[in-house]
Amino acid sequence: MPLASLSPLARRAMTAGLALVGAGVFWGLGLPLPFLFGPMAACLVGALAGLPLKGLGQIGVAARTILGVAVGASLTPEVVAKLPQMAASVALIPLYIALIGLIGVPFFHRVCGFDRVTSWYASMPGGLQDMVIFGQEAGGDVRALSLIHATRVLIIVTVAPIILTQGFGAALSNPIGAPASTLPWHELVLMAVAALVGWKGGERIGLFGASILGPMIVTAALSLGGIIHFRPPAEAIVTAQYFIGLGIGVGYVGVTLYELRRDVLAGVVFVLILAALAAAFTEVVVLFGLASSPVAGFLAFAPGGQAEMTVLAIIVGADLGYVIVHHLTRVLLVITGAPLAARLFRATRDATERESRK
Repeated sequence: MPLASLSPLARRAMTAGLALVGAGVFWGLGLPLPFLFGPMAACLVGALAGLPLKGLGQIGVAARTILGVAVGASLTPEVVAKLPQMAASVALIPLYIALIGLIGVPFFHRVCGFDRVTSWYASMPGGLQDMVIFGQEAGGDVRALSLIHATRVLIIVTVAPIILTQGFGAALSNPIGAPASTLPWHELVLMAVAALVGWKGGERIGLFGASILGPMIVTAALSLGGIIHFRPPAEAIVTAQYFIGLGIGVGYVGVTLYELRRDVLAGVVFVLILAALAAAFTEVVVLFGLASSPVAGFLAFAPGGQAEMTVLAIIVGADLGYVIVHHLTRVLLVITGAPLAARLFRATRDATERESRK
C-alpha cells in the first residue's frame, strides 16, 4: 500500500513510531535533550523526505497541559513576593515587541515580498498556532505563516541549548522532576485534575493558549493555597518534551523547494534579526541587574515558543517564575494586538475595494 494512501490513524502511528526511534537514537548516543531533539530531528527528516506524517491532534495538545501544571506549581508565595522586582524588566517587553514589528514587517513585506497581513503575523513573536489562526482570519498566507513560525521555533530550540552551555556555562542536567513513585498520590491526582479542568475550562471561556495557561492558573491557585507542593513527575515532563519535538518536526510535512527558498529562508533570516534583538535586551537586563541571573535573562527574552522555553528553563535550572512572567507578558501583548490588527487590515482592505469600485 502506498504511504500516501494510509489512513490518518496509520499516519499518526507512523509519526509516533518515528519520533520514538529518534528519541531512542539520541538517548543511546548520549546527546542532549534526547526526548525533545530526538523526536524533532526524526520527524523533521521524515517530513523533508516526503513521508506523510501527521500530528497527534488533541493528544499533543494535552501534553502541553503538563507544562502549564509545571509552571503553575512553580508559582509559590516566594515567587509572587518577587513580582515587584521584575517590574522594570517586564516593562521592556512592549518596547521589545514594538522593535520586532518595526523591523519585521518591512522585512517580510518589502524584502521578501509577502502581503502586509502575512508580514505582520509572520513578524509577531506569538505562539505558532495563535499567529497562524489570527493570520488566516485576517486573510494572510497560512502555509507561509506556518513555515516561518515553525522555522523560528525550530532554530531557537536547537541553538538555545548551545548558547546556554557554551555561552553561559550552564549544564542541561538539572533534574526535571522527581520520579512519580516518590510523589504523594493525592498530589498527582490533583495535578491531573488541574490540567484537565484548566485546559477545557480555559477553552470554554475562550482563553488564549488554554492548554498551557488554563492548567497554569488552576495549579497556581493550588500552589499558592499550600495544597500542591511539587512539580509534575519527571516522566510527565519527558512526555511533554516528546510531543513538543514531534510537533515541531511535523510542521514541515509537504514542504516544497519553492517554500524552502521563500518561506523557510525568510524565517531563517528573521531569526537572526530576532537573535540580535534578544541579545541586546538580555545584555540590558543583565548589566542593570534586572534579571535574577544571566541565564534567566536570556531565556526570558529568547523569542521561542512558551512551551519550549519552559522546558529549557526547567532543564537548565533557571528561575522559572521570572522566565514565564516575561513570556506570558509577550504572548499576552501579541495576542491582544492580533485582533486589533486584523480589524485594521480588514478596514483598509474594504476601503481599498470601495475606492476601486468607484
